[in-house]
Amino acid sequence: MKALWRDLRHHLRADFRPDLYMATGLWLALLLSINYYFDVEDSYIDAFQNDPRWPGLYFGLYATAYYGSVWIWTHFHRRADVWRTREFWLRSGTALVCYSIYAGFYAHNTWSQQLFGGEVFVFLYYCFRNLQSVLTIVLPLYLFYTLIDRQPMNFYGMAPRRKGLALYAVMLALMIPLITLASYQPDFLESYPTYEDTNANEFFKVPEWVTAFVYELCYGWDFVPTELLFRGFLVLGMSRLLGPGAVLPMVVWYCAIHFGRPLGEAVSSVFGGYLLGVLALSTRSIWGGLLIHIGIAWGMEIAAFLQQR
Repeated sequence: MKALWRDLRHHLRADFRPDLYMATGLWLALLLSINYYFDVEDSYIDAFQNDPRWPGLYFGLYATAYYGSVWIWTHFHRRADVWRTREFWLRSGTALVCYSIYAGFYAHNTWSQQLFGGEVFVFLYYCFRNLQSVLTIVLPLYLFYTLIDRQPMNFYGMAPRRKGLALYAVMLALMIPLITLASYQPDFLESYPTYEDTNANEFFKVPEWVTAFVYELCYGWDFVPTELLFRGFLVLGMSRLLGPGAVLPMVVWYCAIHFGRPLGEAVSSVFGGYLLGVLALSTRSIWGGLLIHIGIAWGMEIAAFLQQR
């Protein structure tokens, strides 16, 4: 834990200003208040599901959150030059377009209906929904990395680094008792496991644990593009322009992707996103965030499966 506090202190010395953090907090509070008072995402944006305008509405939400927080940072740090930098617009625009398409992607619905005559529609739908990020996020960012960035750095933190992994493992271990306790709550078991018996195993003539295992691999994969874009592309990549200031705008946008979930989860994402952003910047790797995210997700799935048994 000493390494964690050391990295946090180092980051705060480089980036913290009371006026900056207060202004960002007020901006975030305004976004949260508007979303949860008017139910913006669930009642308005998601009303356009399976509509070509759906990704565009997500783009408007995410661009407002991100560029608003970047403006606050550049204002207090007197870095108006950032807005005149072609690289900033190219990098931020790529991130916004990719994630907005990812959030409003609906082609997997058609794929699931057409493959195998739609007989395993539900199973394929949930698998494809988690895997579509290969096309919408991972591939575009890899093309950006190879064709535009052309930097000697690893692919936005995807290379494993030993630094910090022990700390991440300890943090994950501390979550095990909390997950175990939560698994005894009725509302937890209403949401987990996310895997449901769809009779896909009967169609493919395999034991059910095989289809459950395939689903869980797809479910775990969906955390990879999230870490790659937010902690990799927006922190490690954007730090070339903003330095440690890349973390704060990322956190605001990261909170915005949780607007369709309970308020407590959206608020907690602020603290989790900030911590993971600082550690990614320190270790130059996103593997710690992947370890925690996927570990917690699979831990909740396993706990729910055990409770069912």
